[in-house]
Amino acid sequence: MEQVVSAVAGDLVNRFMSFLMSKYKTEEQLEKKMKRLQDLLIRAHMIVEEAEDRYITNSKMLLQLKKLVDVMYQGYHVLDTIKYRTLCSSRADENEVSRFKINELFFTTWIKRLCSMECTSNIPELQITLDNLESPVSNMKEFVLLLGGCERMFRSPYDSYVYIDNFMFGRHVEKQLVINILQQENIPPFAPAVLPIIGGSRVGKKTLVAHFCKNEKVRSKFSTILHMRGENIRRIAHEVGPGRSLVVVEFTSDVDEEDWLKFYSSVKKMGRGSKIIIISRIAKLSRFGTVKPVRLNGFSHEEYSYLFKVLAFGGTNPEEHPQLAVIAEYLAVALGGSLITANPIKKYRNVVMKNFSVFGEHPKNLMDQDHPIEITRLASSSRSSLPSSATLRLMPPHSEVDNSKTELPKVTFGDLIAGSAVLPREGFELVAWESRIPPYKRFVNFAAYCDEEPISQHHTASAGKKRKRFDK
Repeated sequence: MEQVVSAVAGDLVNRFMSFLMSKYKTEEQLEKKMKRLQDLLIRAHMIVEEAEDRYITNSKMLLQLKKLVDVMYQGYHVLDTIKYRTLCSSRADENEVSRFKINELFFTTWIKRLCSMECTSNIPELQITLDNLESPVSNMKEFVLLLGGCERMFRSPYDSYVYIDNFMFGRHVEKQLVINILQQENIPPFAPAVLPIIGGSRVGKKTLVAHFCKNEKVRSKFSTILHMRGENIRRIAHEVGPGRSLVVVEFTSDVDEEDWLKFYSSVKKMGRGSKIIIISRIAKLSRFGTVKPVRLNGFSHEEYSYLFKVLAFGGTNPEEHPQLAVIAEYLAVALGGSLITANPIKKYRNVVMKNFSVFGEHPKNLMDQDHPIEITRLASSSRSSLPSSATLRLMPPHSEVDNSKTELPKVTFGDLIAGSAVLPREGFELVAWESRIPPYKRFVNFAAYCDEEPISQHHTASAGKKRKRFDK
């Protein structure tokens, strides 16, 4: 019996030692592969950033750049997924978000569930990503040599470094394709070239057009850039100018052949070298194109996740908050690649950080205390003629049943976030929500402008001092 027990114990010890050695080798192998992937991503991103500052006219170089960009964001996605989940699962610090007074039990359970998912196949996934990235990076030598001979673009440093949402994310290849087409001469010379830009809803078609229309080469090429809607193409005769023109037409529905031919004939009367750009979701409109259409698709999940984390964390290093980085990853999945949804979330983060900076508390806590909150950054994209030094404060909410009780201008919360509202010069009412059932209450906040005050005057929340109330 003793011999059996001794044999079983020895076998268990041997298996345990083998398990520890295997685990150590696996972790060591994982660490080496992650380091290799990180080095490759730095090299790839360096090439991409340099290419984005150059005019690339070679179509094959643009194709190679597109492939590199795709595998680069795939690499970032895999690296972040493994890195943050490893950090998240190895840390016992679950008080990272407790200062926001969220239900800790629910939040902690959710984080643990997210961190434990999909962590069993890290090494094979890493190896596949390394193989996909190593080949494009190693084949970029000729690309880099040719890139050195490409003309450099003019770019204001403030466009990219002061505001992270002040430039177009991605789309460099598509933008360069359009610029190249606009720089080419028409064949035959008096027949305007027609470039269709086709893509789904809210994928950035008009944003792409706005960016290349600001390009110095495009502006110097055309004396007039005319924007119009498809239903107004019959009025083009009244808009005809003597010089070379770029006509950008947005179609929301199909157009018949006769109307198109009349429109095209009118554009022919413009200056030699004029061109037409069609913007639409309707793929059939590409039949009017004289050049290959540029097709815009939504961002891939990997590319969108990268953008979402840039917007969510700003200048903060996500590695310092691995639990929040995991949540950001799953939020990116939940948002489904929507740019319209991601930007308001980023704006709200800015509002939260600003109120912590000025008042020392979360906006929700300030509102519970009937204290005004700072919302200037939430309204930053709305049109206003106010001086930059003015700040916008939101007073505690109230409800009203009768719309006729006040005569102040009214702005809806949705219009404020979307940036489609023209803000009044004086105080106004911000309609947060309107009930669709009796008694049809409207939940309204009074928004007031005030001058910027020194931050040091406001840091009294944690000290328990009573703040001065704002009067209407």
